[in-house]
Amino acid sequence: MAALQLSSAPEIAFDAEGEPHSLLKAMREKAPLARTPLGIVLALRHRHLELVTSDATRQIETETKVMQGITEGPIWDLTTSGMLFANGEVHRRRRAPVSRTFAFKLMDAMRPKAAALAAELVEPRLGQGSIDFVNEIAAQIPARIIADILGIPRSDLPVFMQWIADTAAAIGFIDPSRRTQIEESLVHFNAYVEGLLEARRTSPKDDFLTDYVQTTAREGELSEAEIRTQVLGLILAGSDTTRGSLCMTLAHLLAHPDQWRAFCADPDGLKKGVVNEGLRYEPIVSGVPRVAVRDIEIDGYLVPAGTPIAVSLLSALRDPDVYADPDRFDITRTDHPRWHPIFGGGAHRCVGEALARAEMEETLATIARLAPNTELIGDFPTLAPGAIRQVGAMQVAFG
Repeated sequence: MAALQLSSAPEIAFDAEGEPHSLLKAMREKAPLARTPLGIVLALRHRHLELVTSDATRQIETETKVMQGITEGPIWDLTTSGMLFANGEVHRRRRAPVSRTFAFKLMDAMRPKAAALAAELVEPRLGQGSIDFVNEIAAQIPARIIADILGIPRSDLPVFMQWIADTAAAIGFIDPSRRTQIEESLVHFNAYVEGLLEARRTSPKDDFLTDYVQTTAREGELSEAEIRTQVLGLILAGSDTTRGSLCMTLAHLLAHPDQWRAFCADPDGLKKGVVNEGLRYEPIVSGVPRVAVRDIEIDGYLVPAGTPIAVSLLSALRDPDVYADPDRFDITRTDHPRWHPIFGGGAHRCVGEALARAEMEETLATIARLAPNTELIGDFPTLAPGAIRQVGAMQVAFG
């Protein structure tokens, strides 16, 4: 049978204010692939995660920015000098100097630090009524830990929190109304990181940044722009996605009182399952962007070389072919794959996976242990659409 043309695949358009899971479920039942108005193929099934490690595709590079007419400026520079949107030898060069710092064994040693920091933030707020969980707890833990790892003064954290949010918005398609603000933040963020690097060159310390500066100088494989962008990317990756995942996982736990009670009764025994399910049920990263390097056939559809393909994590992580009752939040679920898809795969698998897991597991276990009567106050938090979905307001009362 001849392969189907992509033009015959259904078109999907997300409502910026809508809930995406119902839309994706309906689309998944129609066809395994969908087309977006921008010409990107949306791969909807869990089996399509194989595309992430297939030699028939590569990580997307500048394609989405070119589609939007962005070919110069801070957003372009971020895209062209970072490891996220690089492939092959270029990606290896940019990733190698940072990967050893974020090794699983080393990051596992951060668990006591994450638990202690969570306790430090939670205990003074016990019985104090409604608090801003997003900014007072969820944003603070990953930001403070990544600052300590990199050797950044904690006192500087308030300065670049907005830069981090704007940089996250630069990863995927850019909201044209926010482009000026995003670019201004990137200019300030780059200048800040350059200042940190120059300080370590002139006054070395016993920290990651000093080691990174010395390693990259010794090996001489990275340009100044590449060195700066990798550090900026680490600050971003170590702060933004963990914040949103902490919020949404706790919110869903509190929305399921029986599961919250079970977790409070055995926080250390259930913390891994809680985090695995939270990352599956409401992923902060919406998809994995790829490009077909040759003509390929996906589930009967011919996808021409050069076609951008987004493997939808929002859809794949609720695929009934893999997950029983996929629309149910279940912290005792036993059908998670060995390697959680939210962290990507192959050469691009998230370098900060072990750190993110340590932070989430220990923070949530600490809240369950210290504040078993925690309540969600007001509206359930929402996630704004985007490559990295930004969490809205979330109020809780620790008790």
